[in-house]
Amino acid sequence: MGLLSLAIWTPILFGVVLLSFGRDDQAHMVRWIALIGALVSLLVTIPLYLQFDATTAAMQFTEMAPWIERFHINYQLGIDGISIWFVLLTAFINLIVVIAGWEVITSRVNQYMGAFLILSGLMIGVFCALDGLLFFVFFEATLIPMYLIIGVWGGPNKIYAAFKFFLYTLLGSLLMLIALIYLYNASAGSFDLLAWHKLKLDRNEQTLLFFAFLAAFAVKVPMWPVHTWLPDVHVEAPTGGSAVLAAIMLKLGAYGFLRFSLPITPDASHEWAGLMIGLSLAAVIYVGLVTMVQKDMKKLVAYSSIAHMGFVTLGFFIFSDLGVAGGIVQMISHGFVSAAMFLGIGVLYDRVHSREIASYGGVVNTMPKFTAFALLFFMANCGLPGTAGFVGEWMVILGAVKFNFWVGMAAASALIFGAAYSLWMFKRVYLGPVGNDHVKHLSDINAREFFFLSLLAIAVLYMGLYPKPMTDVMDVSVAELLKHVAQSKL
Repeated sequence: MGLLSLAIWTPILFGVVLLSFGRDDQAHMVRWIALIGALVSLLVTIPLYLQFDATTAAMQFTEMAPWIERFHINYQLGIDGISIWFVLLTAFINLIVVIAGWEVITSRVNQYMGAFLILSGLMIGVFCALDGLLFFVFFEATLIPMYLIIGVWGGPNKIYAAFKFFLYTLLGSLLMLIALIYLYNASAGSFDLLAWHKLKLDRNEQTLLFFAFLAAFAVKVPMWPVHTWLPDVHVEAPTGGSAVLAAIMLKLGAYGFLRFSLPITPDASHEWAGLMIGLSLAAVIYVGLVTMVQKDMKKLVAYSSIAHMGFVTLGFFIFSDLGVAGGIVQMISHGFVSAAMFLGIGVLYDRVHSREIASYGGVVNTMPKFTAFALLFFMANCGLPGTAGFVGEWMVILGAVKFNFWVGMAAASALIFGAAYSLWMFKRVYLGPVGNDHVKHLSDINAREFFFLSLLAIAVLYMGLYPKPMTDVMDVSVAELLKHVAQSKL
């Protein structure tokens, strides 16, 4: 079995094993098996980085095996300098979520841990798939465990949120399936994604395919105006579900633009770039303003995720090295920062059982260690230099200014909005005198919470202070993608 198959199937197999445990009196054993599974799943991805050749844009660690031979559908895997980071990020966040849910989840522990491990393997499959139908299967299969995570362990309106999440994303994906079938026929019966990149498609074909892919990926990102499902889902999802949704699942849509929209429909991508830039700026500016009036902590961070992901799509559709690389870096940094923000809210919710900002005040007086972590993550969320949140946004803004000064200025305004809503929430929740008796009796973070918050803090600081290892690995692949997109197929 190749390294990519190990990365995909190791967490899935551990997840299936966990599902065989039926009673919560075995919860202690279940937690340790889940931890071992998450740790092993992370360790098997490390050789991908250590053995990666950053001097080539070719797919590496490739695997090929016949799957459905009659229709020439293959189990085809491979990663390049773009996708490798998402494989590592997924395995890392999965480990963090298992540790974070160690004491919090007390019912159906085996199903909770099993669902996250299976979800992790499926998401890694999306980032590794080089067969169009295999990509679609993994892409859609991720909906099932997340639907259960929201619907079983979520809040009071969990069924509504789970249904809305599933319905929105499934409807968009149906158009993508039609596009995949069309490409299969256009390529004489092949689902080979790399072969699709070489297809000569006319303007009408490219335009229809572009919007079919847009329907699936825009909902997943989510882009404005199809973003309305995300805040509802985040509010109702359990803490671990929110962390994985923001850190990884939103990236599946943005990754789809890199693998399908840009290389398969380059002319349509250029033709409709103005629309994509406009929608991205709407997310950055309008949603940033909406974020400032939120009263629920999770809803505020959910809206801020939409604004941050606007930088990603903006970077992709200005067609520059800085823009595309900045968008990818922003995806990774947002993975760390958003997970940290949601897990931090979870720490407070576990103690007070309220997400309302008004329920807090003066948390620093009773939880000084936790407040120190929160300050770092809030600063990263508003793009403070030296943190992971700054690097990607700065690269995209630089690329946008070179593309068009006013587009760059509009994008840069997000830094002001980000600082406004982040610092406003931090001030209301953490600073000042103790707000009420609930806050007065809060206990500071324990060793487990300190550990997983420390891992995220190290990632946020390391990426913010020294992003070179990441950008070096992706540079050649980004350059090759842009070279391909620049070559008209008409």
